[in-house]
Amino acid sequence: MLTIGYIGNGKSTNRYHLPFVQQRENIKVKTIYRRNPEHDSWDKIAGVNYTSDLDELLNDKDIQLIVVCTKHDSHYKYAKLVLEHNKNCLVEKPFMETSAQAKEIFALAKEKGLIVQAYQNRRFDSDFLTVQKVMEEGKLGDLLEVEMHYDYYRREVPESVHSFDPASSFLYGHGCHTLDQVISYFGKPDHIHYDVRQLLGQGRMNDYFDLDLYFGRLKVSVKSSYFRLKERPSFAVYGKKGCFVKQTKDRQEEHLKLFYMPDNKDFGIETIKHYGELTYIDEEDTIHEKKVKSVNGDYGRVYDDLYEAVINGKDKTITDEQTLLQMEILETGVKNLK
Repeated sequence: MLTIGYIGNGKSTNRYHLPFVQQRENIKVKTIYRRNPEHDSWDKIAGVNYTSDLDELLNDKDIQLIVVCTKHDSHYKYAKLVLEHNKNCLVEKPFMETSAQAKEIFALAKEKGLIVQAYQNRRFDSDFLTVQKVMEEGKLGDLLEVEMHYDYYRREVPESVHSFDPASSFLYGHGCHTLDQVISYFGKPDHIHYDVRQLLGQGRMNDYFDLDLYFGRLKVSVKSSYFRLKERPSFAVYGKKGCFVKQTKDRQEEHLKLFYMPDNKDFGIETIKHYGELTYIDEEDTIHEKKVKSVNGDYGRVYDDLYEAVINGKDKTITDEQTLLQMEILETGVKNLK
């Protein structure tokens, strides 16, 4: 049994972590720390200890792993505290504010023989897993271009912000999803072209980014905007022999926002209207078009991997090198914004 605790009792903990952990019989949630009990807005879980005494959590000998689910500007402080108390640590995204902080945290974990990693749950999005399956089947031929879009139409959000903070930028907040997907599958790019903007002007929030990552002749584009009234496809993949277009995103977040939880058999499951469209030319120059059944996503697979790493000593799936590379890309992307 892996016994865990949480720092933070807000949306992150209750929407994106606990529903998946509760599905796993080999993981036990013992304690949740929250600084201000009077601000509790989520139902308490039976059998879980809720405390406002951080030392109670940090000094509990039963707890092997502590999950940091707080605002990004406290990730470094809490992760360091957790490691100094000889606990393994999982940290929400973005992992840290700077790559220097990330390097220090990884070095501390290594020194103590502990595991620390980022909660890169979007590796287990249905759309991303389906795209991997299609690329690996080979019908597209040699890959030439991959486009990944993460669009919104929420103009009231950037219009309400009148200052720029790099670590709370749109690139940090959303690029940490898609960039990790790219790095996890394609590795380290040969070079990157950055187009990171403040569409509303200097001194406002970063509300747009378009990064082109090059791997030999393959270009992978990661694009997001707050001003897309109609979303672009979640993924579009082009090869010498065909293309695959997946219009819709993974449905896990959609269901979680509706409080439709993973204990439902059809949680996150896509129907035929969500399936991507594969178009390709075979060896006889015949064009084929078909729907591709989506691979099921599961954010809880991050915890499955952590269980294997902490309990059985297996290597981490989400490596330090991958997270550091992502942090360096995020830092570079916003360095010229003011």
